[in-house]
Amino acid sequence: MPSKADDKLSPNRREMLVGSIMTAAALLLPRSVFAADVHRLAHGAFDITVVSDGFITLPAEVLLPDASPEERTGILARLGGNAEGAPVQANIPLIRHGSDLILIDNGSGPHFQPTAGRLAQNLKTLAVEPESITKIVFTHAHPDHSGATTTAEGKLLYPNAQYYVSEAEWNFWTDKDYEAHMPAALHAFARGAQRDLFAVKDRLTLVKPGDEIVAGMQVVETRGHTPGHVSIELAGDGNLLITADACTNDVIFFEHPAWHFGFDTEPDVALKNRAALLDRAASEKLKLLGYHWSYPGVGYAERDGNAYRFVKA
Repeated sequence: MPSKADDKLSPNRREMLVGSIMTAAALLLPRSVFAADVHRLAHGAFDITVVSDGFITLPAEVLLPDASPEERTGILARLGGNAEGAPVQANIPLIRHGSDLILIDNGSGPHFQPTAGRLAQNLKTLAVEPESITKIVFTHAHPDHSGATTTAEGKLLYPNAQYYVSEAEWNFWTDKDYEAHMPAALHAFARGAQRDLFAVKDRLTLVKPGDEIVAGMQVVETRGHTPGHVSIELAGDGNLLITADACTNDVIFFEHPAWHFGFDTEPDVALKNRAALLDRAASEKLKLLGYHWSYPGVGYAERDGNAYRFVKA
């Protein structure tokens, strides 16, 4: 079911996510030029580089459907936005494990907002060509996470990769009768998900929570944002959880964990799983990597009364 925010958004606005904010995307250069511009970390058997796909702009009523007007104004300003909305980053982990070069999601490509879709370009600045990617794991099939599967001409952008998506995510988006079963606001998203998933059907592996992509890389159920949304946990000295959109913003939903996010398909499930994720992260001092958090999105959840604060690693 759509969330509370659905009543406030027209389908066209949900599809286009048009905002009035223009801000600079984080452009990543090779370490040899500016080391600080690319965040790298080692975790167990994994070498991780957080690569930017650019940013997208989200309307205020999507980011903050439960906030009062005063709360909206203050938080949007902190996010670098205005009364209409705010920009959020798109942080994509590039993970080397043995002979594998793995992306967790592949960004917007040419199929979403023009301020995003920078991943392939930024990978090239790191001397990583699309042909060298061996695996792509989809946390979910929203257009800013799977939209770079194909080029504008319909060709595979990462032609040698094997792809992974949760079985529940596949079943939800590939419903041939989606127009009858989904609210109209999701129809454009369904068309995009089918475009992306069907393009790699012959090289796609369906996974379930608990499955491993490679040794030490486990699928974790964090449904709610979509019915098949998953996060990815990496084993190491204290595990690292790649949260994707299970907790969409490091300001809003750390400080207000009971607030809804306007694009959560199952809002109550999303709230429950976000609460569990933040509680576990704080209790276990679990390292987190968030997709739409301030670049590079790597840090910890620290308790702050009944809420949390994000502490950068």
